[in-house]
Amino acid sequence: MKSSLVAALVFVLAVAHGAEAGSLVKRDAQADLEKITKIINDMSAGLTAATQDMVEKVKALEVTNTAQTYMEDGKTKIQPLVEKFQAEATKLQEQVRPYIANIEEQMKPLTDNFNAQVKPLTDNFQEQVKPLTDMMEKFFKQVMEQTKALMPPQ
Repeated sequence: MKSSLVAALVFVLAVAHGAEAGSLVKRDAQADLEKITKIINDMSAGLTAATQDMVEKVKALEVTNTAQTYMEDGKTKIQPLVEKFQAEATKLQEQVRPYIANIEEQMKPLTDNFNAQVKPLTDNFQEQVKPLTDMMEKFFKQVMEQTKALMPPQ
């Protein structure tokens, strides 16, 4: 009887231990499930953010490509106009050149006459002003020397 009592006690302890071990396994499984769920949620959020970032970059690239295509199309359309404008400007310059040469020829005697009349006046003015400029230069030199004399030695 004692041995059957000991056996029953061992059996109860084993069952209790097994039940407790089972509950521990259940708790560990729940914690593991929560960890796995969190990891999956984090991965999902990261994947969503990366996808949105990639979509934005693709949109920006599309905008850049569209702008570049637009610029190239505009350049292609404008280039012939620029070349035509340059050709017309060259023609106009060639047509106007004789008129400009004619005006220069007509103006040359007038400008030569003007220079001949003004040169003596400017020479005379310079001769009259020269003593005044020399005097002012001497005055400024004296002021500089006096200012330097008033400054403390360094």
